[in-house]
Amino acid sequence: MTWLEVLVLGLVQGLTEFLPISSSAHLRITSEVFFGRDAGAAFTAVTQLGTEAAVVVYFAKDIGHLIAVWWRGFSTPMVRITDDYKIAWLVIIGTIPIAVLGLLFEDQIQTVGRNLWLVATTLIVFGLLLGLAERIGRQQIELRKITPRDGILLGFAQAMALVPGVSRSGGTITAGLFLGMTRPAIVRYSFLLAIPSVFAAGLFQLPDVFANDGPSVLQMIVATVIAFVVGYATIAWLLRYVEGHSVYVFVWYRVGLGLLLLAGLATGRLAAT
Repeated sequence: MTWLEVLVLGLVQGLTEFLPISSSAHLRITSEVFFGRDAGAAFTAVTQLGTEAAVVVYFAKDIGHLIAVWWRGFSTPMVRITDDYKIAWLVIIGTIPIAVLGLLFEDQIQTVGRNLWLVATTLIVFGLLLGLAERIGRQQIELRKITPRDGILLGFAQAMALVPGVSRSGGTITAGLFLGMTRPAIVRYSFLLAIPSVFAAGLFQLPDVFANDGPSVLQMIVATVIAFVVGYATIAWLLRYVEGHSVYVFVWYRVGLGLLLLAGLATGRLAAT
């Protein structure tokens, strides 16, 4: 892997991880279009450690508070009736679907799941679903009001992002809007929900990323640091953006990119695998 490839893919990861446009799809497309090969699912998973580290730093106070509340809840009954205690448990529960499905379908995720025909289709289909959710969602429920049912459904929505093109944040934002949550609430929750699963996936696939002709240790560190810095800025921007804007811009972007990808595949300019 060249240094240019490492720098570009680290930048792409940081820019796209938190937007509902699928970072894994963008890494897959960028690798194919500009470098003529697939950087691989392991590279994606490891660079996500950088963007999730950005989440931990950005929400350090909130995360520390939730962990402390969750821990005190084991010995203090009054804590167990608080909204923060419930949210902490919902983050844990919501992580289970992606953990189980990720292990069951690991081989398919790293092979057929990265076919560009599938990526183009998921970009378009789930982009249209995001637009529909924006249009019909009531956007009345704040984060503290979500229920255990909501937490489980959002966990399965996150798990759909195992397929490149769906988007981790896109899946949870779509599901959250359908459930009636406000945009700021579901975006914040999607950040928290991703932390356990992304760190687990990145550490699990760390040995794979250096196999064959993959990046060196130094290249991987640089790509992850770039993803961290750019990802931190993207978090701050997205949280401000969703407070006063709809998500339609991401819908049109996804559909447009998906159609361009289909055209490239249909004309033979791009290889699907």
